[in-house]
Amino acid sequence: MSRAIDVVRSGEPAFEERLRAIAERVTAGDSEAETPVRAILAQVRDRGDRALVEITRRLDRFDANGRLEISKPELEAAEARLEPGARRALRIAARRIRDFHRRQVSKGWRYRDSAGLVLGQKVEPLDRVGVYVPGGRASYPSSVLMNVIPAKVAGVAEVIAVSPPAPVEGSAAAVLAAASIAGVDRFFRVGGAQAIAALAFGTETIPRVDKIVGPGNVYVQTAKRLVFGRVGIDNFAGASEVLVVADRSANAEWVAADLLAQAEHDEMASAVCVTNVPRLAESVAAAVERQLATLPRRQIAEQALRRFGAVFVVDSLRSAVEVANRIAPEHLELSVERPEKWLAAVRHAGAVFLGSYVPEALGDYVAGPNHVLPTGATARFGSPLGVYDFIKRTSIIGGTERALRRLGPTVVCLASLEGLEAHARSVKVRLRSKRRGRR
Repeated sequence: MSRAIDVVRSGEPAFEERLRAIAERVTAGDSEAETPVRAILAQVRDRGDRALVEITRRLDRFDANGRLEISKPELEAAEARLEPGARRALRIAARRIRDFHRRQVSKGWRYRDSAGLVLGQKVEPLDRVGVYVPGGRASYPSSVLMNVIPAKVAGVAEVIAVSPPAPVEGSAAAVLAAASIAGVDRFFRVGGAQAIAALAFGTETIPRVDKIVGPGNVYVQTAKRLVFGRVGIDNFAGASEVLVVADRSANAEWVAADLLAQAEHDEMASAVCVTNVPRLAESVAAAVERQLATLPRRQIAEQALRRFGAVFVVDSLRSAVEVANRIAPEHLELSVERPEKWLAAVRHAGAVFLGSYVPEALGDYVAGPNHVLPTGATARFGSPLGVYDFIKRTSIIGGTERALRRLGPTVVCLASLEGLEAHARSVKVRLRSKRRGRR
């Protein structure tokens, strides 16, 4: 019987094939989802709350009885009822996330250039943001903190949260408590594509937002894609990923635990180790097998490892980092003796964890940086969610007659090159006027 995770050595025919499958994997096709999602979007756009209630009753088997919203006092009550240890953990995480994201706040700037123009940038927070909070298989209070807190730090006036209806107990209660701690302004019991539609178009009860953030299933992601342009969105989230670069100093049991921490998310997750130590590779594969035996989500993790898991053996750490750059993982762990040395060689990763004592799970919950990260190799051009996702920038241009007389002829020349005579004339008419004070 084959092992749950394969050891593949550089130079073997399977190496390039396996590497390409992981680097180019598609985690969430949406072609089949598009037709039903378009129908839901149209219904909510045209019929508002009535459509929301009907769709929620049909798909989620939940009768809202005309009441979609969970009030702020109810959120606060959920926080108060939460087990003290869990409440304290959420508050610690919230404080650390808030402290980190405060360092991302931009104040805007201005300067006067050599031609005499005053140039700058005005930074303003968005007016209203929608946060999608997943429900379904599991509830993630940490996702509430990571999506809401940067928006509040940015100065967003109103944060609207939506989440599939669920019994207010267990992890669902923790979601409500996290919403209270993070500062959610309004919370609605509606999920799926219909929730995205409500946020994008607005209904009688749910206000239209300027931007939608937060993870979700293929229907949620498809809906976000289809409403993009009417509202902003954060990204197209895919399945979770980790890549561990390990040298002789790495602990095989720790590396295996970190691979499984990602693989247990869902069957499409990717968990990869790249090492220059063949003996470590075999030890990691054996440790994965042992730890899988007692993992509650064993079936999910095992499927993920067979599809998009591997332990790659390469000839050097430099080659290992190049493999990481090719995959561009969401999470990159440098479980090596001198992680700072190799950090400079990392070009593509959502988040980098330096050393064996900072497992990826630390970043998921309490480290402070955002755990909403680019997936599916989009770390080649994408960045973590942050305060900068909840602001907009406006250019400022100011100047005097003297500045226009200095730069105007250049404008006229460039406008004429492009055949835009009205552009040129808008400057010429000013240049032909006498200077002020000379009558």
